Amino acid sequence: MKSNWMAALASAALLALSPTMATAQTAQPIELKGDVKVSKLVVENGKEKQVLSEPKVVVPGDRLIFSTSYRNNGSETVRNFIVTNPIPNGVMLAPEGAEAHSVSVDGGKTWGKLASLSVSNGDGATRPAVAGDVTHVRWVLPEVAPGAEGKVTYNAIVR
Repeated sequence: MKSNWMAALASAALLALSPTMATAQTAQPIELKGDVKVSKLVVENGKEKQVLSEPKVVVPGDRLIFSTSYRNNGSETVRNFIVTNPIPNGVMLAPEGAEAHSVSVDGGKTWGKLASLSVSNGDGATRPAVAGDVTHVRWVLPEVAPGAEGKVTYNAIVR
């Protein structure tokens, strides 16, 4: 089933970054900018290639790439800068590559590698967390020099 909610999802994802960005800009000279793209494999001249496009219409199973670009506009090096991105409703963290990230499965209260986290299974017991349980992804940037810029990304799948 096709869905036009992707534009709303993208807006929600960018708005979800706003509190983090506002806090960062108030406390630090780091500028953040969020973006989301749909990733599709297409065959062109007999070769597969990845094409990124604006998320206008998506269907369950579509692959998305969420990114946050950062830039230090200040005159001093910023150390241990944290970028936190909530996973928007309607998508889940892609399982492949999920272990590379520091994630939360409890709304950002605790953090770790996915394999080390667990969630309640509803009857008082717990089970190992899976990519679909992830609520937030974060990165700790050890050092961002004046004028330095970069990008952090995570892959997601439309539910």
